[in-house]
Amino acid sequence: MVDAGQPTPPGWFPDPLGRHEYRWWDGAVWTDQAASGGRNVIDPVQAAGPGAVPTVNRTPEQVQRQVHQQAGLPPVAQGGGTLFSEPVLVVNQKAKLIEVNNEYAIFDQHGRQLGAVRQVGQSTAKKALRVLTSLDQFMTHTLQVVDMSGAVQLVLTRPAKLVKSRVVVQDGKGAEIGTIVQENAIGRIRFGLVANGQRHGGIHAENWRAWNFSIRDHTDTEVARITKTWEGLAKTLFTTADNYVVHVHRPLEEPLRSLVVAAAVGVDTALKQDSRGLG
Repeated sequence: MVDAGQPTPPGWFPDPLGRHEYRWWDGAVWTDQAASGGRNVIDPVQAAGPGAVPTVNRTPEQVQRQVHQQAGLPPVAQGGGTLFSEPVLVVNQKAKLIEVNNEYAIFDQHGRQLGAVRQVGQSTAKKALRVLTSLDQFMTHTLQVVDMSGAVQLVLTRPAKLVKSRVVVQDGKGAEIGTIVQENAIGRIRFGLVANGQRHGGIHAENWRAWNFSIRDHTDTEVARITKTWEGLAKTLFTTADNYVVHVHRPLEEPLRSLVVAAAVGVDTALKQDSRGLG
């Protein structure tokens, strides 16, 4: 993440405007030079429209109902007010008639929006393929996790897959934190949380449909839980449903903290883009 109040060397960083994968920071300001999919483009900064941070029309009461009634969580102590310090994250997808650019809003347990997840780097041709075909799993998908100022906190890249998914997690400056790696393709799906060649934990689906997940550390102790919350009577699979609650049981150290947040806010899109479900 580039902070204009601190001296940051020039370089390519995740695009804070969300229109491309990367934008050039000249050491003082963001420039018109951007890049997506290995191609450099000129995209004027001032062309940015409103809504750089996606939001979802949810009242605090609706979010609290998700947490307490649908996910069954009791009130828990207030956290530090950020994506990485709140014990409860409520992730709700922005509803669209046709999903070609995934967007999610992230709230705390009281309904205050903390940030968002936005998909970047999609060409017009790629969007057309998503509408007309079911080839999502064979495409590379990139997500940015941003705070409410639009500053990039995490970047999740899921390369094209054949059988098993893999998600590369980077920080706001593009430095790799670790990888979320699918470990099996049959039965209840499991993912490893890996950094510097070491397994720091895992994500375990609680049934073959993978509606809910237990996130565990390297000792196999649960440190977080993802619970799907249903909307209305439509009992759709987790792969197409769009709202869930994440409960982080205790403060975590890096890199597990960032990997858990990445898994929590990106599981619906980054890990389950394939319409057939994981696997």
